[in-house]
Amino acid sequence: MTTNAPQERPGLDGLGRALMSSGALSPDWAPSYAAVPRSTVLPELMWPFDMEAGRSVAVSRADDPDKWQEFADSDVPIVTQWDDGKHTGTAPGRVPTSSASMPSVVFRMLQDLALQPGHKVLEIGTATAWNALLMAHRAGPGCVTTVEVDRAVATAAMATVERWGVPLQVVHGDGFQGYPDGAPYDRVIATCGLRSFPFAWVEQCRPGGVLVAPWGTHYSNADAVARLVVAPDGASASGRFTGPVEFMKLRSQRFVPRAHSEYVTGSVAEGVESATTITEAEFVGAQFGPERFAMGLRVPRCSCIVAKKHEGALPVWFYSLDDRSWACCMFRDGDIARVWQSGARRMWDEVEAAFRWWDGHGRPDPSRFGLTVTADGERVWLDDPADSWAL
Repeated sequence: MTTNAPQERPGLDGLGRALMSSGALSPDWAPSYAAVPRSTVLPELMWPFDMEAGRSVAVSRADDPDKWQEFADSDVPIVTQWDDGKHTGTAPGRVPTSSASMPSVVFRMLQDLALQPGHKVLEIGTATAWNALLMAHRAGPGCVTTVEVDRAVATAAMATVERWGVPLQVVHGDGFQGYPDGAPYDRVIATCGLRSFPFAWVEQCRPGGVLVAPWGTHYSNADAVARLVVAPDGASASGRFTGPVEFMKLRSQRFVPRAHSEYVTGSVAEGVESATTITEAEFVGAQFGPERFAMGLRVPRCSCIVAKKHEGALPVWFYSLDDRSWACCMFRDGDIARVWQSGARRMWDEVEAAFRWWDGHGRPDPSRFGLTVTADGERVWLDDPADSWAL
């Protein structure tokens, strides 16, 4: 690989030390980290997430090169496209649709992949091509194929790869079907969130091969990284989740929320009223806590929306994706939460039963759960693949 990237930059070295100290960057990936700085693939105008401000901010390399470089060398996610490319101007758009992930997340997933020199790897979601270039540095020439659904993003990635002079293949297409022309692969990795694991990826991976992808349910945006190993007969892939993440979703699996008015046509009081002793703190949890991910595994075909808290009251809504059943749990400071639900499905009853199950099993985090994928669908499990259930 050749590049004009600056070497021994203080910010780059500082981030590398922090990543190694946290365990995100393993010693075997350190040479690739040093050889392929993230700054060399980022656009002139980008929208990093400012941790202090708690939001994405526009940063132009031409206007403020020092600030641009500081964010490029920071462990923050950086949006590189809004609204599927329809966005214009410098202000953040409505929905982020392509990005450079946090370096700590990138390297933890690469550790999960267990990529070795000479392995053929398929990547779904090229974005800036940083992940593909890192893998190419480790695996070697001609070993990486990466698929990008957005034409403009794919074109930019092709230019980046050409600039680097690296023999890796960038394909413009929908990665949902994988890329059979290059199969079989030793490794498959996705840099987008899944709501259903494509069996085509399993079919295109060798027996004993590893697949790594963020996976979750429609209950929330909470994902966890699934690390699956293809069975010797190639008929399934199974493995545990390695940690919580939150990724932009595979475009063909994006969730389109239904309007609240399609469910609740009058007053919430028209629903059947009850109460619960579950508290707001234990139910809602932290942003990357295990609660939302676990609830999604036990309450299928459900969307949960946590509204804004106002004057000590926090409404949490649950919408069935099978019909127009709904529930609302109103947590209120200093009082027992009140519940209303309506429809053929008693959504809160399902959710509360799921919470009691999760609580009764020691409140497991994603690492105790696992996923098995076959041609017939997916099954999830807690601790033991033999004790699984379908979603």
